[in-house]
Amino acid sequence: MNKTPINQQDDFESDDLLPEYNFDYTKARPNRFATISENKITVILDPDVAKVFQTSEAVNRALRCLLSAIPEK
Repeated sequence: MNKTPINQQDDFESDDLLPEYNFDYTKARPNRFATISENKITVILDPDVAKVFQTSEAVNRALRCLLSAIPEK
């Protein structure tokens, strides 16, 4: 039993995505399900450094090597 008129079904099939959407971020709320990690920080890399270290894992690996070369007090 299809109670939807045929002309309305055609409208659903012809709907396309818009090229751009304007969201009102003033009504945004924090994600209550997101975990808050106190162990992470954000560091801004200069563009020339970011070309070499493209992932956080690469940066961490290089910093750990540097730390192992520093003598302990």
